[in-house]
Amino acid sequence: MDDPMPTTLPNPGVRFPPPFLFAGGWLTGWLLHRAWPLPLAAGAPPGLEAAALTLGAAGLALAMWGLLTFARVRTAIIPHHPARRLVVRGPYRFTRNPMYVGLTALYVALALLARSWWPLLLLPAVLALLVALVIRREERYLASAFGAEYEAYRRRVRRWL
Repeated sequence: MDDPMPTTLPNPGVRFPPPFLFAGGWLTGWLLHRAWPLPLAAGAPPGLEAAALTLGAAGLALAMWGLLTFARVRTAIIPHHPARRLVVRGPYRFTRNPMYVGLTALYVALALLARSWWPLLLLPAVLALLVALVIRREERYLASAFGAEYEAYRRRVRRWL
């Protein structure tokens, strides 16, 4: 007799580190800027560098807080491994994806520091790929692994901010 189909997915099914999407988008934008410069402004607006550095530091801090929260509860950080528990504390009280929000802020900060429109123009495509290839798979997995607990969390906490 065959075993019944498992009701829980074994893992999210994400086969690559999500930061690669951000790195690929930014690198593509940088290469486009080298070939066809599209500067943000002729002269740097006052405070642009300080604002970019602040945004980048905040993004990096949020992403690291999310990573450290996962590490503290000893659940999978790499998305092709199964999660041991649903993480709902730390930055996960405010956003279901603090690492991705942080990486988005860091991406924008780096684009501002490079003073290029290209990475910013590519950001919507990066985020669309992130949702399609990573977040939806992770959400489907968490719903199958944690059921009603995840659905309650999902209703309580926004995907982004």
